Amino acid sequence: MGASLNKVGVVGLGTMGAGIAEVLARSGLDVVGIEVGDEALKRGRGHLESSTGRAVKRGKLSAEEQQAILDRIELSTSFGALSDCDLVVEAVPEQLALKRRVFEQLDEVCRADAVLATNTSSLSVTEIAVSTNRPEQIVGVHFFNPAPVMKLVEIIHTVLTRPEALAVVQDLVERLGKVGVTIGDRAGFIANRLLFGYLNQAAAMYDSGHATREDIDAAMKATGLPMGPLTLMDLIGLDVSLEVCEAIYRETRDRRHAPAPILRQFVTAGLLGRKTGRGFYSYDRPAVPTAQAEAGAVEPPPRVGVVGSGPLAVALIRGCLRAGADVRFVAGDTEKAQAVAAALEQPVEGGTELALLAECDLIIEAVAEDTSVKRSLFAAVDDVAKPGAILATTATTVPVIELAAATDRPQDVVGLHLPDPEGELAEIATTVVTATEVARRATEYVTALGKHPVRCRDRAGFIVDALRVPYLGDAVRMLESGYADADAIDAAMRYGCGYPIGPIADLDRIGLGHAVEVLRALYTEHREPAYAPSALLEELFTAGRTFR
Repeated sequence: MGASLNKVGVVGLGTMGAGIAEVLARSGLDVVGIEVGDEALKRGRGHLESSTGRAVKRGKLSAEEQQAILDRIELSTSFGALSDCDLVVEAVPEQLALKRRVFEQLDEVCRADAVLATNTSSLSVTEIAVSTNRPEQIVGVHFFNPAPVMKLVEIIHTVLTRPEALAVVQDLVERLGKVGVTIGDRAGFIANRLLFGYLNQAAAMYDSGHATREDIDAAMKATGLPMGPLTLMDLIGLDVSLEVCEAIYRETRDRRHAPAPILRQFVTAGLLGRKTGRGFYSYDRPAVPTAQAEAGAVEPPPRVGVVGSGPLAVALIRGCLRAGADVRFVAGDTEKAQAVAAALEQPVEGGTELALLAECDLIIEAVAEDTSVKRSLFAAVDDVAKPGAILATTATTVPVIELAAATDRPQDVVGLHLPDPEGELAEIATTVVTATEVARRATEYVTALGKHPVRCRDRAGFIVDALRVPYLGDAVRMLESGYADADAIDAAMRYGCGYPIGPIADLDRIGLGHAVEVLRALYTEHREPAYAPSALLEELFTAGRTFR
């Protein structure tokens, strides 16, 4: 049937519906676009003309090709115009009652053999399908915005969908040159189910005062994501974000998907993000300075001491040297000290005695992630460090306050986490007793060392791991449940959300052991079952295996 697919209808010509109509027409199909009234139809025509016009300006289309695309799209306010379509795609707002009414009308006017598809991003395809007399002909076909650009299409079948109807949509997606993943009917499907758990937690993080919106966004962008989570929610629309979170929460009862209170407050107030000019950000005002900007003029690099001999310690020393800092290091024994010196391939003062750190302005601990080892080290460093020196821990799963309490100067202790030791991002975590002046100087020091500082409270995972690792854990649970395989999950996030790497591949990259440690720490802090590492993740970690 896919080869005989010639005419496709699109109901709803908002940004998404118009984009789908454009994609279909670009592939040579005849398209019928339906809107509720003349004004809406005029806006839909405007969307089509603007989108294809931009392609002409960029040299992606010629003026003749643009006109040919527009000529293939018939616009109407009558559902009767869909009567001879082989396939109809519904793209109206994400409201179940509205979508069901549309499908009831489609059921009346469309041919008996026509396939009806919904572009829902989070609602139950099954609930939509049973509003018709042909539930076996209903398929979900979730395009991503902007449809002409984004490669992914999620194809959703219900327990009632006939294989022949599913094949029509699969063949169409292939014909459009998109990456299709076929899955069952679950709220949020793959991409939104994973994405909105992460986005909602970012909103809750900001709501709790854990970190500023700018630092949350800067931290996650530094991991390679195309934009920060709060900026992305403003772009998507906070009303849409609320609807998706609620749909997933209704099905899963996972409290991490229960919409963050601030999200509901924004929507109630009519602050929906970019489309209303204000959401998490105000788009007519300059942004609040980030932690890096607040640091003021860049000071000369501090004298830095690094304690440790592993890859992280070596990366820290190298980074400080590149910034022009005076660096010395302390390793656990002579053999380890020699190994560090050999790895650096340049002269650096180092050894096994903590007295080497006596004149350092910033002392960074980078030893094994063991609470007792770190506490003993901080107590010993406290005895040799000069007054006013800042003591920093690279711990990611040990509370900073536990290490600060091992010293007589807890006000001088901060967390200093580098999600990527070779990257620019540095998370500075302050405890309830960290002095304000110490937090400010730590920010200045990190900036002088060539890093981009973001600040947060002393909580498990800081910013990056607290948001990234649970998202990775959710992907493993999805894999473990058999809902989708690793390739489909990774493709969904790469092509649907523009991520540089899929979550399963990312887990192999950062290390399963690190993910397990962070999830255990988050579970200990929050006691949320969804934070606990899944059985599959624990099993692979114990066996020393990876996912691929």
